Amino acid sequence: MILTEEQKAEIAAHARRYNELKAAGQEHAPRALPAPTSRDATPIDAATVIHRETIPSGWYWTTRLNRGEALRLANTSGTSTVSLLAWNAADPTERLNHADTIKVQWAARLQKGRVLLSDMGRALLGLTEDTSAAHDTLVGGSTAATNQAKYGDGHFRNTRDNFILAAAKLGLDRRDVHPCVSFFAPVAVDGEGKFLWNEGRRHKGDFVDLRAEMDLLIALSNCPHPLDPVASYPQGSVEVVRYRADVPQADDLCRTATAEAVRAFENNALYLGDMLQGAAP
Repeated sequence: MILTEEQKAEIAAHARRYNELKAAGQEHAPRALPAPTSRDATPIDAATVIHRETIPSGWYWTTRLNRGEALRLANTSGTSTVSLLAWNAADPTERLNHADTIKVQWAARLQKGRVLLSDMGRALLGLTEDTSAAHDTLVGGSTAATNQAKYGDGHFRNTRDNFILAAAKLGLDRRDVHPCVSFFAPVAVDGEGKFLWNEGRRHKGDFVDLRAEMDLLIALSNCPHPLDPVASYPQGSVEVVRYRADVPQADDLCRTATAEAVRAFENNALYLGDMLQGAAP
């Protein structure tokens, strides 16, 4: 294929911009992320609570989470894994992108100070508190096939089917079900690239707080992780608390931890500004 001069110029412009961003990122030292939150720290002010929900083992839950609100996911049993999907409430074609969440922040580990990114380069959720930093961004949720392989024949609910049902409740369909992230799933990767499960990093009372950075549709599934070695289907429930979060300050960790996070929130500001003015994003 022979490129036109215009196409060559466009490619050269993209290459220059890429190198500029790469150089800027390499010059910006990321902020050190803190140790996990203590499990008895940061109680939620009862006056800020909007809703509480218990998700039984095997079940799912959906909600609309408005910008400035947050969810606390609490592993009240110590045996649960909570998988999450998220969509832009104003335009659900914009969704959580677990791959970009990993690549853009140069880390597969979710912990306090990280953000969950959309496929449009914007921040969907900020992890404002986290007691374990033991979460999975690589393997994904369970399916009917993985459940059958682990537990044999029987009616064992799974993450994939739960998310299809959850999407329908939100006015979406199976085409909108995408790869998830899973909290309280202590997955690690060894030196040979094999996945490992470290049960010692999952504890009763663990929680993670997720602050909405734009209006979102949220789906949660409480199903055992495919790598969870327990022989029988876990029966633990999880608690979800939806509450009004504090207004982020100028030095907010999620918004300033890395140059990439700064750019994601700049993208949010442009998009939300356009939304307020009634313009297309």
